[in-house]
Amino acid sequence: MSKKLKWGIIGCAGIAKRAVIPGLHLSELNEVAAIASRDGDKAKQTAEQLQIPTAYDSYEALLADSSIDVIYIPLPNHLHKEWAIKAAAAGKHILCEKPLALTAHEAAEMAEAAEQAGVLLSEAFMYRYHPRYETIKNLIANGAIGEVRGIRSAFTFNNAGDKANVRYRKAWGGGSLYDVGCYPINAARLLLGKEPEAVTVNAQFSPEHDDVDMMAFGLIEFEGNVSLTFDCGMWSAFRNPLEILGSDGIIEVPSAFVTPTPESGTIFVTSGGERKEVEVPYVNAYTEQADHMARAITEGKALTFGAADGIRNMKVIDACLQSARERQRVIL
Repeated sequence: MSKKLKWGIIGCAGIAKRAVIPGLHLSELNEVAAIASRDGDKAKQTAEQLQIPTAYDSYEALLADSSIDVIYIPLPNHLHKEWAIKAAAAGKHILCEKPLALTAHEAAEMAEAAEQAGVLLSEAFMYRYHPRYETIKNLIANGAIGEVRGIRSAFTFNNAGDKANVRYRKAWGGGSLYDVGCYPINAARLLLGKEPEAVTVNAQFSPEHDDVDMMAFGLIEFEGNVSLTFDCGMWSAFRNPLEILGSDGIIEVPSAFVTPTPESGTIFVTSGGERKEVEVPYVNAYTEQADHMARAITEGKALTFGAADGIRNMKVIDACLQSARERQRVIL
């Protein structure tokens, strides 16, 4: 590429400042050109802190900037649909934070807007761009652990004391399934290469936190009697493991979704009674995510994980929330 793609950031969310923008700064294909906030001073301060050339005091002003190629949306979940559709109308490609929307129907509306505008829309599950997931898929395909019998995963942390946090506003798309449960669900779909048939979820809804699901425990059924068992939460100790159980072995991913250090990307394979560490390169998954999108845009190729994948993931989350509220198994 002779020219870097210019990115505009809508909002000054923590994930943008802590991870996505630093990842973009490491990219040779992309650059952060502007950031917008409804608080002009906040936008200027963030721009200065993170070496971003331009700050806007409205999202509309950012979308009107003709130099911007891609928009990244890390806004609260209930705003994803509105601003993705507006970004598409402005002719911008879109990387939208997970969950893509509040429902599969909303996600489909976003996808339709992007298709009509001729722009790309992708959900920001950065973990899947780390090369270890290709390694894991190859290990499974090559029979390293025999036939896959099931997957176990979890993603939990404790932020329950911060009751003003957007995660604890029901109307804004708060709750653990939206925030972190989406990761094990997405990973199981990715690794199995299939869509679920049914879900059963038990959740702990908290009146102290606007009745959002603070913890959830689920069973996701796939064809062939293979299942994902998972838990997610915002009211317990931090962890994010993934384990793939096979007829002849096990693949363990101790830190499945975040890789802040070289060691955190490690995976282990147990087969024939021997547990071995599998070497994987240390990369910034946020950089890899942005670079994949840049190549798709400049080369006119389809995204590996486009809007259709986001819609399918939202269908599962919809079913999980329904199951948790109604306390029954939901068939997809």
